[in-house]
Amino acid sequence: MAEQNNKNNQPQVDEKQLLKVRREKLVDLQERGKDPFQITKYDVTHHSMDIKNNFDVLEAEHDEEGKLVKDPAKLVSIAGRIMLKRVMGKASFCNVQDLEGNIQVYVARNEICEEPFDEYKDFKKMDIGDIVGIKGYPFKTKTGEMSIHATEVTLLTKSLQILPEKHHGLTNTDLRYRQRYLDLIMNQEAKEVFVKRSKIISEIRRYLDGQGFMEVETPMLVHNAGGAAARPFETHFNALDEDVKLRISLELYLKRLIVGGLEKVYEIGRVFRNEGVDTRHNPEFTLMELYQAYTDYNGMMDLTENLYRHLAEAVCGSAKIVYNGIEMDLSKPFERLTMVDAVKKYAGVDWNEVETVEQAKELAKEHHIEFEEHHKKGDILNLFFEEFVEEHLVQPTFIMDHPIEISPLTKKKPENPEYVERFEFFMNGWEMANAYSELNDPIDQRERFKAQEELLALGDEEANTTDEDFMNALEIGMPPTGGIGFGIDRMCMLLTDSQAIRDVLLFPTMKKLD
Repeated sequence: MAEQNNKNNQPQVDEKQLLKVRREKLVDLQERGKDPFQITKYDVTHHSMDIKNNFDVLEAEHDEEGKLVKDPAKLVSIAGRIMLKRVMGKASFCNVQDLEGNIQVYVARNEICEEPFDEYKDFKKMDIGDIVGIKGYPFKTKTGEMSIHATEVTLLTKSLQILPEKHHGLTNTDLRYRQRYLDLIMNQEAKEVFVKRSKIISEIRRYLDGQGFMEVETPMLVHNAGGAAARPFETHFNALDEDVKLRISLELYLKRLIVGGLEKVYEIGRVFRNEGVDTRHNPEFTLMELYQAYTDYNGMMDLTENLYRHLAEAVCGSAKIVYNGIEMDLSKPFERLTMVDAVKKYAGVDWNEVETVEQAKELAKEHHIEFEEHHKKGDILNLFFEEFVEEHLVQPTFIMDHPIEISPLTKKKPENPEYVERFEFFMNGWEMANAYSELNDPIDQRERFKAQEELLALGDEEANTTDEDFMNALEIGMPPTGGIGFGIDRMCMLLTDSQAIRDVLLFPTMKKLD
């Protein structure tokens, strides 16, 4: 990070010496009774963009001699980090960055202090990265740049580290993820992503609250990590001397609330899956699940389409979004395909003609699809879908009617019990949501759990186990219900045009450096 000029073969500046100088400056301030760390607050009246957006109203006037008219009604106060500084004798410039952006500040010696000009001398010693408070008057420089004519400069925090060189920014991806605070300082686009992520989640809540949903919270530490096919993290609860797991899903507790008579519920929360890390997966991530009594998966499709369209318009300003250079149109009705029709369309295989497991396995061999011996016909259909179909689902698409073998918590289709009333929502070739007409038959559910436990015995670490309390709730009676789970992080990736899940997680999971 140290400044250097290899082109002229000049020696590299000793970074340790630069850090030492910063600490010496702090000691000097403390010895003179100006310790910035003793300041407890600073009254901020404006942010940088407030001033720029309302400049016509806030701009200070000049008298006939060209001097600034200090109208108290136009005095502004901002606070932020010094990102650039140019000292020019009796007057200097600095650039201050706050939450919303940055603004230039003009600091004239005679305006901020009187002889012996100690305040100006202190300003000249300030470093890039220091946090300051500025009071002054908005004006335009001779070059037309919106700026603040400072009348007071207060050092609020002394930075004891050296920021990366401004023009090159922070380009080390690994460092950006490990030191997100530095990334947010140096990369405005990173800050914008997380501001937009916050707005996405706020808009989700606003939309669902407007539809009569109730936000709830359910346990993260559970005895039975069910509701999804995933390997859980396990830990030990010392107080009760019991092994517990971190939840992999929100489903089973939210369904208990439907049983209890809360007809529309949702939760946005962290879930934990003991799996690998890649551009779309992180072991802890944000999931939203919602459940609505007296509707089915068709109702969930309508809700998904309306919610995504609302988010695109509210957050991106248009129902047409662009991700990685590809436009996706959320204004049109989303395509709806059964999984069987999708495999026929993209793989050329008509699963309606596949009658036995043996036939399915032969087809898999012919198409070079690897499967496990315990896989059944529906499992292999899903493998065909993953291999041949997913990458084509760029525009918003609902894939409906999954095989029963991969859907242990879903109602069967009455006219074809080999399939269930389930859909997955796809965009950009990614699964964005998963929804069911929820299984509320306790006898059928117990059989499904039994089948899952058989898979667990065969070595499938992602299989579910029977949750007896949930079974008791179903036996008390759950109304017909539609439910859905949304991956919030992937949603944020699409709506912010971010290439990796780590770009939308403030603190992604990273391997320790040591």
